[in-house]
Amino acid sequence: MPPTIAPDISLVFIELGITVIGLSILTRLASRWGFSTVPLYLLAGLAFGKGGLAPLHFSESFVHIGSEIGVLLLLFMLGLEYSGEELKVNLRTGLPAGLVDFVLNFPIGFIVGLCLGWSPLAALLLGGVTYISSSGVIAKVLAELGRMNNSETPSILSILVLEDLAMAVYLPLVAVLLVGQDWGTGLLSIFVALATVSVILFVALRYGTALSRFVAHQSDEVILFTILGVVLLVAGIAQRLQVSAAIGAFLVGIALSGPIVKQAHRLVSPLRDLFAAIFFLFFGLQIDPATLPPVLLLAVGLGIMTTMTKVFAGWWAARHAGVDTLGSLRAGAALVARGEFSIVIAGLGVGAGLEPQLGPISAAYVLFLAILGPILARIVEPLSVAIMARKAS
Repeated sequence: MPPTIAPDISLVFIELGITVIGLSILTRLASRWGFSTVPLYLLAGLAFGKGGLAPLHFSESFVHIGSEIGVLLLLFMLGLEYSGEELKVNLRTGLPAGLVDFVLNFPIGFIVGLCLGWSPLAALLLGGVTYISSSGVIAKVLAELGRMNNSETPSILSILVLEDLAMAVYLPLVAVLLVGQDWGTGLLSIFVALATVSVILFVALRYGTALSRFVAHQSDEVILFTILGVVLLVAGIAQRLQVSAAIGAFLVGIALSGPIVKQAHRLVSPLRDLFAAIFFLFFGLQIDPATLPPVLLLAVGLGIMTTMTKVFAGWWAARHAGVDTLGSLRAGAALVARGEFSIVIAGLGVGAGLEPQLGPISAAYVLFLAILGPILARIVEPLSVAIMARKAS
């Protein structure tokens, strides 16, 4: 007698198969139009999520885990492009840019929250939503546009890493305020988070060569399993100790060097593309379209304000690093997208019952910028060239 679960499993397989085929069609369209796939994946998630045109019912936990793996692989591949020495230099010289980024983007959300009559804690969460860029979206866009080795990319990476380090302080602090823990517990959480980042960074820089030798092998199968195991292990430890799992995966990529880098690119790239598509699809699936219209104007206005501040922050960071004007504009445009961290921050407030509007505003804001960011990153260069040519003539 067949197991009673078989019909459900068959339905899951059918829906996942349709979903993956749909993603392949969107990828073909994006390739034909010369367009980023990210906005298309997000809109597909919006269409097929709860409240969408045709909601799908496959295992949410499976898709959620797949989406998290997608972020890890995106950041791991981004880390492969840079050495430990380059990271040290970028962090040391990028601190002023990180401060500019924070000062320009965090207060906007905080002030808007206060103007809406929210509590200071809810406003603090909205400030976090407007501050943090999406490492996942940005990594995907840089890869699609072939800008991994551009002169402005180190400036982008230094800001992203500093934002993730800021989250290592911000998230434990917010958790303390939300549940009313004592400050001693909060400070201990912050200390553990920062110590974890320091240890992972030290190991990546000091023992990167040894890690590369450990991963290296004649068999592609061995290399693939070893890389995935190390990435998941380090990311899991980092997440367990209240640090972004993504930054753990990024530092594993930084640690690898030598011939293994090319092999890792060849083996992991297809998996990255698959799971990254699942990540952006899942992101859209979580947003109920019915919650967006009442807050859309406010979210778009907030998005336009923080688009300008992010562009300026990225432009300033790249110019400070000696990048030319065009590259600096590309850096600013690349940082516009918001994503996974902003949703996590908003989710903390929604779970605590802080402010009913926080969830819908954050969802509409993130969706708007997750779509606008890749578009702006693509058009900023030809648009800037056209403007400069017109001025020259």
